[in-house]
Amino acid sequence: MPALNGHMILSILGVAVLCGIIGLDRTAAGQFMVSQPIVAAPFTGWLLGDVTAGAVVGVTLELLWVLDLPVGSFVPADATVCSISATAIAALAAPGGADSSVIGFSLLLTVPMVPVTMRADSMVRSANSYLVDAVLNASGVEMETLLSRAQKRGLLRFFIKSVALCCVFIPLGLAAVLVFRHLPGFVPAAMSSFVKLAPLIGVASIARKLSILTVDRMVIAGFAVAICLSLLVHAQAPVVLLFAAVAGWIGAVYRERRT
Repeated sequence: MPALNGHMILSILGVAVLCGIIGLDRTAAGQFMVSQPIVAAPFTGWLLGDVTAGAVVGVTLELLWVLDLPVGSFVPADATVCSISATAIAALAAPGGADSSVIGFSLLLTVPMVPVTMRADSMVRSANSYLVDAVLNASGVEMETLLSRAQKRGLLRFFIKSVALCCVFIPLGLAAVLVFRHLPGFVPAAMSSFVKLAPLIGVASIARKLSILTVDRMVIAGFAVAICLSLLVHAQAPVVLLFAAVAGWIGAVYRERRT
């Protein structure tokens, strides 16, 4: 891993500011879905010169958190901060292109990030609630002025929250990767396997959240049809698995909508 020089510090700050801007799209402004891991992570990887790391991180985390929505009082993990931080850690730790073990370790680092992001989100929301109270207690022109100020302050707080978290997560992650490189060889091998299996965890998570039964006719039928069609055209194993996963997912969604 390269030393924490001026160029890397600027890269970390640049990524943090980018995360602050994109993070506003989650709930504060826009909501154009660019804050989703499947968009934010590959874009970050492209900026840092490692699209592969961004794509792997984005797809994996999107599968894990796609159904975690900030509805009511539920505060989900900040998938934007986690995905951008993990991508930056992998890309900056290996400028020539991160291998699967480093990408897997970077993904694993998002686990301790989750509770921190949830706590930070809750604190910002609580602080912003006081802005609402101040506006509701005003009237007339004063209310319009306070409302404009409250909106700007609320956006600024969400922006600062994302920037601050990235400025903490990325340097700590890079330090963790430095330690990771000195661990016994079986650890990087395990992380390489983790990268390959992590999407299956996401698929299982979606299946569970969609309330799929242990034995579901639509899921089984989707997998069976996809596998048969793939074998008829003599597709390679990865293509067969991809078709089967997509067909099984379509079957699960179809059943969920029917029920």
